[in-house]
Amino acid sequence: MNPELDFTLDRIIRAPRKAVWQAWADPDNLAQWWIPEPMRCRVDRLDVRPGGAFVTRMSDDGTTFSPHLDACFLAVDEFERIVFTNAVDSAWRPADPEPVTLVAEITMRDHPDGTDYRVVVRHRDPEGLARHVELGAEDGWGTVADQLTRFAENGVD
Repeated sequence: MNPELDFTLDRIIRAPRKAVWQAWADPDNLAQWWIPEPMRCRVDRLDVRPGGAFVTRMSDDGTTFSPHLDACFLAVDEFERIVFTNAVDSAWRPADPEPVTLVAEITMRDHPDGTDYRVVVRHRDPEGLARHVELGAEDGWGTVADQLTRFAENGVD
């Protein structure tokens, strides 16, 4: 973690690590928490494996959906870690995404109260981090982590 390039987010989720993993790995589950409410999420592709696609859309009204994320998974360690980037799109083409290029690493570890959940969002340069923070990324990632926490703690199918 480099504070000039990255931000982190930590939560203790009072749910088993497998439940948190299922919230990430199942498209129906992910759609329920991945985008800050009241926006809606549609998961177009979710292939949680190295090289797999991660494509989501978002909507204000639940009817008209616009692109949100077109990314690919770089590393996946079942029940432990997910790493994805939007620097390469779901078709494995180099990308120049708006508003910033990032690599996100999500780790899940056992904790006496459930799951120690950590996100590290890495940026190419200090300007990318500053732009992301200016756009409210830390609040956005915090909001979806809170939504994930509620979802996982209330039971994942």
